[in-house]
Amino acid sequence: MKSLYLSSYNFGRAPEVLADLVAPRARAAIIMNATDVYAPDLRPAYVESYAAVLAGLGIDSDELDLRDYFGEPRELEARLSRYGLIWSAGGNAFVLRRAMRYTGFDAIAANLVETGDLVYAGCSAGAIVATPTLAGIEFADDPNDVPAGYEAEIIWDGLDLFGKSIAPHYRSGHPESAVMENVIRSFTERGLTFQALRDGEAIVVRGDDIRIVGQPAQ
Repeated sequence: MKSLYLSSYNFGRAPEVLADLVAPRARAAIIMNATDVYAPDLRPAYVESYAAVLAGLGIDSDELDLRDYFGEPRELEARLSRYGLIWSAGGNAFVLRRAMRYTGFDAIAANLVETGDLVYAGCSAGAIVATPTLAGIEFADDPNDVPAGYEAEIIWDGLDLFGKSIAPHYRSGHPESAVMENVIRSFTERGLTFQALRDGEAIVVRGDDIRIVGQPAQ
């Protein structure tokens, strides 16, 4: 049974729901490659903060740097067999998408998620790449940001794990909230179905059941 947890910002207001999707004693891989274009000295602190939240949910974790597996899909597949959960952090969705293509993660993980052997979770860019397309996201993330070791070609297709486009940080206090209005306008002009998420909210998919958690009280 396919299980997804796609959050606007960090783990949202209902991280316990993520824990309910994961098998007991499952281990999580933290993927930080959406931040490969940013300051590397900040990366360890982010990994530590994500690991601390996961530990609070009873989930052990370690970082999976996809750059170590560029052109090595078999090695990545063996590594992924250790995990029951993927946590893909935010950053630049186009950079993350490239990393997933270069390693074969897109095909390998998609198959594991569809069979229920792996839960896919992520926030912001990590949620966006789970959709059918990154079209429209260029109004928030620069598709021409290319870290060292990456190629300039832009990959527009997503993992297609969730059937709608996602606009995170919608009308929230996040610095990208304003540009998300342009993203949504682009979705609408292109005829794309989408889900806007406020910070704190997350899309939860469990089989055929789809719901939004972490919504503020009315």
